[in-house]
Amino acid sequence: MGVTSDYAARLRELVGQADQLSDTDLLAKALTTTARWRTKLWVNTLAAEGLNVRSGPFKGMDYVVNAAEGALLPRLLGVYERELHPDLVAFAAQGLDHVIDIGCAEGYYAVGLARLMPDVIVNAYDIDEVARRRCGLLADANGVADRVVIRGEFFGEDFAQFEGGRVLVFIDAEGFEDDILRPELYPALAGYNLVVETHPGMRPGVTDRLIQRFAATHDIKQINPSIEKADLPALVAGRSHLDMMLAAWEWRASPTPWLVMRPRAKV
Repeated sequence: MGVTSDYAARLRELVGQADQLSDTDLLAKALTTTARWRTKLWVNTLAAEGLNVRSGPFKGMDYVVNAAEGALLPRLLGVYERELHPDLVAFAAQGLDHVIDIGCAEGYYAVGLARLMPDVIVNAYDIDEVARRRCGLLADANGVADRVVIRGEFFGEDFAQFEGGRVLVFIDAEGFEDDILRPELYPALAGYNLVVETHPGMRPGVTDRLIQRFAATHDIKQINPSIEKADLPALVAGRSHLDMMLAAWEWRASPTPWLVMRPRAKV
């Protein structure tokens, strides 16, 4: 069954369940189904030319694995979470020794940052075995397996082993940021750069709590993701507005503000 036939079958099945759904739920599910169909067609078109990232700081990365959260199209286009791009480039320019990637999933950031920062060791943590295996495959495909150290569960005590180096903590861990980013328990954090995706939908108030915890030691910038047409690569910029929106669609069910935190210089 082809992509179009597959998604048409899903839509027919959904319509068959219409009497069990409210009008709002029915239309929302139908919209999501058809939007995913359209993005899948885009992915197949791009894959026919090569599974590699087309733009952004990770341009040229061979993307030989599936996206853990499903939003493969923006990754291949190079616009995934592009609001972070200026800060990632700035961190690369200032020089780092280690990246601690907590919740590395299939390795988009672990491998992407290893490519962007050729002198850095990326320590990639994930509790999921499949995610770790995919991260290893992605690192191998991009020639950085010697600098991407893949590990299992991360514990707060692990922060101390990197103390004294130039460190970036990158964390996207579905609410775990609230548990692990505790500078009162793990003082090494006071000297680390942090890029944190917060999940207030899972942990109400977590964004504000993290700001309070690091306010005394870090300069903090909150970034609220948005879709900016002007940021899209030329491949997409000339398409319809619908295609431009879908190109940047990251399948998020609720807001996930980012915090970019840089330690203040000691005086």
